[in-house]
Amino acid sequence: MGLVEWTVAGALVESAEGLLLVRNERRGGRTDWSTPGGVIDATDASLRHGLTREVEEETGLRVVEWEGPLYTVVATAPDLGWVMTCEVHRALVFEGDLHVDDPDGIVVEAAFTAADACGDLLALCAPWVREPLADWISDRWGPAEARSYTYDVFGAERDSLRVVRT
Repeated sequence: MGLVEWTVAGALVESAEGLLLVRNERRGGRTDWSTPGGVIDATDASLRHGLTREVEEETGLRVVEWEGPLYTVVATAPDLGWVMTCEVHRALVFEGDLHVDDPDGIVVEAAFTAADACGDLLALCAPWVREPLADWISDRWGPAEARSYTYDVFGAERDSLRVVRT
């Protein structure tokens, strides 16, 4: 049996107050913070169209200009049966007011967060989310310096996963 492959996109959206993070309520009552984004649907015209849709659904903001990708993450979890590829893009221009109304019911809060406060909020994220984002917050590179991150994820239980950056 092959691994299920899914494409995900993440958004770096900044304002004078900081980087936009969303609080996600996961199955089993677990909570974490991440940048907005999500799974790109087969019906999305492109990855950026899907990312624009996800950001608007989760935050009420409509991105009208993107750059990127700034980094790509591939996480392979054979014991869980999946491979995830994520492209992270930066919003250059966006409009609207921050308002959470996620149709998936996962995102329950959104806030622009000062860079020095992001680390604490991201502490509960999976390493394949936290580490590349922490690098970008620290170094702030553009698409000409795009980076790639790969991870192998071992185990079948969330609390006992072993994650190796390769």
